[in-house]
Amino acid sequence: SPQPIREQERSLRHPPNQGRPGCPAPKQEVLFPWRSMVVGGDGTMRRVKRDWVIPPINVPENSRGQFPEDLVRIRSDRDKNRVLRYSVTGPGADQPPTGIFIIDPLSGQLSVTKPLDREHIPNFHVRCAPPGQGSNQELPRNRPAFLVSLRMWLTAVDKDDPKMANGMLRYKILSQNPQSPSYNMFTINNRTGDIITVAAGLDREKVPQYTLIIQATDMEGNPTYGLSNTATTVIRITDVNDNPPEFTTDFFGEVHENRVNVIVANLTVTDKDQPHTPAWSTVYRIIAGDPTEHFSIPTDPTTNEGLITVVKPVDFESTHSYMLTVEAENEIPLARGIHIPRQSTATVSVRILDINESPEFSPNPKTIKLEEGLPAGSLLTTFTAQDPDRFMRQTIRYSKIYDPATWLDIDPVNGKISTIAILDRESPFIKSNLYNVTVTASDNGIPPATGTGTLQIHLLDINDNAPYVFPPEVEMCEKPDPNSLNITANDPDLTPNAGPFVFELASRPSDVRRNWTLSRLNGESAQLHLRIGSLASGIYELPIVITDSGNLPMSNTSFLRVKVCPCDRHGDCVDMEKMIAAGLGTGAIISILICIIILLVLVLLFVMWMKRRDKERQAKQLLIDPEDDVRDNILKYDEEGGGEEDQDYDLSQLQQPDALEPECVKVGIRRLDERPLHHDHQYPLRSAAPQPGDIGDFIHEVHRLVQILQKCFLHSLKVVYGFSEKYQKKKKKKKKQNFFNSPSPQEDVENL
Repeated sequence: SPQPIREQERSLRHPPNQGRPGCPAPKQEVLFPWRSMVVGGDGTMRRVKRDWVIPPINVPENSRGQFPEDLVRIRSDRDKNRVLRYSVTGPGADQPPTGIFIIDPLSGQLSVTKPLDREHIPNFHVRCAPPGQGSNQELPRNRPAFLVSLRMWLTAVDKDDPKMANGMLRYKILSQNPQSPSYNMFTINNRTGDIITVAAGLDREKVPQYTLIIQATDMEGNPTYGLSNTATTVIRITDVNDNPPEFTTDFFGEVHENRVNVIVANLTVTDKDQPHTPAWSTVYRIIAGDPTEHFSIPTDPTTNEGLITVVKPVDFESTHSYMLTVEAENEIPLARGIHIPRQSTATVSVRILDINESPEFSPNPKTIKLEEGLPAGSLLTTFTAQDPDRFMRQTIRYSKIYDPATWLDIDPVNGKISTIAILDRESPFIKSNLYNVTVTASDNGIPPATGTGTLQIHLLDINDNAPYVFPPEVEMCEKPDPNSLNITANDPDLTPNAGPFVFELASRPSDVRRNWTLSRLNGESAQLHLRIGSLASGIYELPIVITDSGNLPMSNTSFLRVKVCPCDRHGDCVDMEKMIAAGLGTGAIISILICIIILLVLVLLFVMWMKRRDKERQAKQLLIDPEDDVRDNILKYDEEGGGEEDQDYDLSQLQQPDALEPECVKVGIRRLDERPLHHDHQYPLRSAAPQPGDIGDFIHEVHRLVQILQKCFLHSLKVVYGFSEKYQKKKKKKKKQNFFNSPSPQEDVENL
């Protein structure tokens, strides 16, 4: 089963067995159950001891040699007849400090893995021994089988009794592929199955995985009597950050000025670590050359490239180029034991390209203060712009694009602004005493660039407006109770050119002050009193003189329209004009006119029908007498005569037979059953009878009806226009009434 091994665990150590499942606790002494049993002469069995060859071991301290460094080889004198596996226990081996001494389990070569310090530990006492062997009373019947276990532990099971030699297993590595950088990169604990590294040089970038063939043998590994089985273990080397990113070249880029979010250059690095891992992902930063932080370098997560991006606009006129020093490093630090710089630096040259920039007004907006009322042609100010392109020789021309009241004019060359009309602060185009004008400045670059500026004119108030009464029209009952009205004055000017105001009644006509009085309430309003008890219904115009408080006071005679009307019991004015307007609205007038027109059309159609009917009757009377008309009747003649063909003739020819043209008469052909065309009349022709009396009377009556309808139509129009002229246009066609003359009811009736 493939299991990962971290390559940073380069120290050659034997993992402790404490606490692992199936691993016995380390013993202070290693028992050697290998015994040679011989039979003596008396039939008893004797044990023959084996001899050990253990040379003395001296290790110099602070050695600089390559590690692991071979010290001595330990071997048994019986290793020729047996396949022995050696182990080392004790302080410095599998006890703290662990991993100092290791032994090759096959050859018995004892090695040291790091320099020793005599002042710290003057000597080590370790125990080297081969594994024991159980008795051979039970014959093996089952081969061991491997089970996949966690991490680097390899476990085999044997169905035989584990307490007997038949169930005691031993492990060994048969082969390693690839054999790089060493053929024995790994070793296995022959008892527990733990696989550990015994040589340095694990490098995922060179060898990403190893394949080991492991053999398990029962009978304590006896190759002669034991049964064996093999398993394949794949060890994948996991990556650590042992390769920092490296720049391979310097970089160059260019960008136009005043651009943002533009990629200037792509930075590339080489990193041998596994892609798309924290050990491979690179972080870029600018460490020099950008004090104002115009650039940033985000990382492309797919390609691991650094994207130099403009985050603040750059100005060609300020800096033509930037020389950036860029640093790259991984997201995580390098692994322990890697003694190379974790950062890599490169130089990035950025060239700024010049573009045609828009002229800039300064200040923008520009505010000036002026008094209103300046005459046309007055110079107000000079509003000019500067071209940021100092290295381009360009000219600027000015124009206005927003002047709502059309008060100003601008010189296209020098930007001088003058008036072409009088400035009025009370104009509806003035907001908060400010008049805004938008001006443009355009250069002659390719392509041309245009900048805009705003000129704010703050108009100071002067006393150029007289006050007026407000509201201009009030209502009053015929018998008011109370008999007073409150009025106010308005002045478009500002203080002190407005209130407080002075109110007074005009001196003429003289009856004004006789019927009314005016008293001031405060600086903005006054109260109008009626001296007489009542007024007749009508509209009265009352002249009131109002004067403001300006340095040069202005006064105005303002007419207050007092509408006197009858009131209901609640004191509300009953407006007859509104009632009439409601009764004769636009829709009603149009409906009346349409009805009149339809009636006239019907009358005309009836008259035309009557005339046509009269003509038909006249034609029949000229032909025959109604009593002698035999058409459509059955007559009995007692003789043969003509039929329908003989009676089918033109009646007009009978009325005027002389009207026939001579050429129409066929000479020499005459019908016997018809009267000759040219003969002497024995009887005079019947003259055209005059219009019957009843038809004449009818036509006369119709003409009278038409005249009556025309008069009604004209009268209705007069009524409609009379109401609109009287009540909606202040009776312009009538003589204007004075405020003190009360209109009589008789005059109202005559006008109506």
